[in-house]
Amino acid sequence: MKLNTLYLHIRTDKFYFLKFILEGYDGLAILSSSGIRKDIVLVRYPEEQTEEVFALLSAVAPSLSIYR
Repeated sequence: MKLNTLYLHIRTDKFYFLKFILEGYDGLAILSSSGIRKDIVLVRYPEEQTEEVFALLSAVAPSLSIYR
């Protein structure tokens, strides 16, 4: 299975919120920190789940934004 990787810039205090949301959908995506910066995260997801991942991320994006 091929996994795509998406890098996101999020508020550091929202990491566990996003992890909880993504893990709520079995097999949808894996969230990890970049290891370089705390506000950059990696979302790995199966290529066939692209539409679902982007729909979910679009829905939660306002609560993850660093610009408020």
